[in-house]
Amino acid sequence: MANRIELESVVIRFSGDSGDGMQLTGTQFSNTSAFMGNDISTFPDFPAEIRAPQGTIAGVSGFQVKIGSTEIITPGDEADMLVAFNPAALKANIHSLKKGGTILVNTDAFSEKNIEKATYKNNPLDDGSLADYNLIQVPVDTQTIETLKDLDLDVKSKKRCKNFFALGICYFVYHRNLESTIEWVNDKFGKKTILASANILAMKAGYNMAITLESIVSTYTIPKARLTPGKYRQINGNTSTAWGFLRAAEAAGLPLYLGSYPITPASDILHELSKHKNFGVKTFQAEDEIAAICSAIGAALTGSIGLTTSSGPGITLKAEAIGLAVTYEIPLVIVNVQRGGPSTGLPTKTEQSDLYQALYGRNGESPLIVVAASRPNDCFHMAYEATRLALQHMSPVMLLNDGYVANGTEPWLLPDVDKDYAKIEHQLVDPEQIDVENFKWFARDEKTLVRKWAIPGMKGLEHRVGGLEKDFITGDVSYDPLNHEKMTHIRQEKIARVANNIPLQQIEGDESGDLLVVSWGGTYGSVQMAVRALQKQGKKISLIHLRYLNPMPKNIENILKKFKKVIVPELNLGQLKGIINIKFGVRAIGYNKVQGLPFKISELEEVFKKELN
Repeated sequence: MANRIELESVVIRFSGDSGDGMQLTGTQFSNTSAFMGNDISTFPDFPAEIRAPQGTIAGVSGFQVKIGSTEIITPGDEADMLVAFNPAALKANIHSLKKGGTILVNTDAFSEKNIEKATYKNNPLDDGSLADYNLIQVPVDTQTIETLKDLDLDVKSKKRCKNFFALGICYFVYHRNLESTIEWVNDKFGKKTILASANILAMKAGYNMAITLESIVSTYTIPKARLTPGKYRQINGNTSTAWGFLRAAEAAGLPLYLGSYPITPASDILHELSKHKNFGVKTFQAEDEIAAICSAIGAALTGSIGLTTSSGPGITLKAEAIGLAVTYEIPLVIVNVQRGGPSTGLPTKTEQSDLYQALYGRNGESPLIVVAASRPNDCFHMAYEATRLALQHMSPVMLLNDGYVANGTEPWLLPDVDKDYAKIEHQLVDPEQIDVENFKWFARDEKTLVRKWAIPGMKGLEHRVGGLEKDFITGDVSYDPLNHEKMTHIRQEKIARVANNIPLQQIEGDESGDLLVVSWGGTYGSVQMAVRALQKQGKKISLIHLRYLNPMPKNIENILKKFKKVIVPELNLGQLKGIINIKFGVRAIGYNKVQGLPFKISELEEVFKKELN
């Protein structure tokens, strides 16, 4: 009988070939844990190819999940358990497993050919190299086929159920309930279909076999998390982003239009919004990036919330049209789900190297508002905020997410939208409510420098639009040198005054001290955990995490100058650090990583500790 041990948290990594169903297996384990009351955070990690080379390290697909009884804000550093479906999966992930951790291997995949593909010289199951781990060896393929021998399925289809066999073993090890997965399978395939029966039988067989395995010396329980009371649902960053735009459109009382071209890792926003035509959403899958954004500009000109989504390479193609939207001064939101670059780069890997592109990636002096989400469940809020700022300040807004945030999942406490995401006031003109004859469409508010939003074709509101410079007073085309200089300053100052309409920056920790950590985007979870660990040790370290990047909150400079040292950890070569140093005259140092991987808590803790010492 295996020992039963209670843990506060545990990290599990599922890995195998791209076709082995690792993303599905990890998702089901995560969802089941969420249903059982645990807090969770996930990290999908998969190749860019639709079907990567089988059996090779380059073709390994992984899914890491951390579950716990306390607040979980990262998917963890090292895994407690590794599920390896073949030698390549073992080779690619063994470095991320804790010493003394558990490895579940599919021995059927450890053929001489597969061992060679994974660049092993010897079979790692036999050469003693895994002596530091608890090894659970199971012929998963063979057992799955044997379990399903009475079903009218071909061998290939039976083998495809092997991920559910392995999932059953994991459910036993961590005392997970099978019912939510059974319900999901029945909903997915239909209760009476042979595929539903096959997957459920495989999962139950894996669970029952695990009971008999002597190599499983311990099983583990994770108590329910002590979370804020309320209704939760599991959500990933892209879905959260899409829903944030839905709420913003409803709060503004305006139609939402998305013009998009599919690109990894942003496509799921298009997929999600296309499901919600009942909310009045219009989605257009364009033939290219330029057509996508230009259609969104057209929608914004005619009274809709214009939205376009992409990633770094697509934003490059949209650059001229973004500049046009700056000239038009219209409410357009551009979502950039960042990935590894340059060019095609690393389509499925995370990076945050498009900050300079967001701020400066257009010709001329072309300022716009830039914001960034910090976690999957924060994407809802920042999508709403991006829309609010676009509507209230008549400006394009770029929302920077990244692959880590977009694909990661975590529980989301459903907000009271009527209270927390209330009505958005905007600048759209109703011809019936104004004196049309004396209306000056180019007039600006004295405090905000914002123009009204007049639809060009409305009777009495006719005016000239286009990419040519306009006269400050009349809005007509102007080539006057002094007028151009004035308009350039006006556009810049209009964005600067947005700082009056965003929250002041919050500090996590003391307001002064030895080291201030400044982070942004999807690095938040790892950075926060590292800072908290050092604060518990009595270190004088604090954190500010920026969600408003242009303009920044008004109190940033005051915060920066109260600390002896400032460090900026980024998944780029120091873009925010450079901006802070130039803008505020501080000497911030950077800690940078461009490996297509998120920061580990342990590496950040060591870096911060070194700077403190």
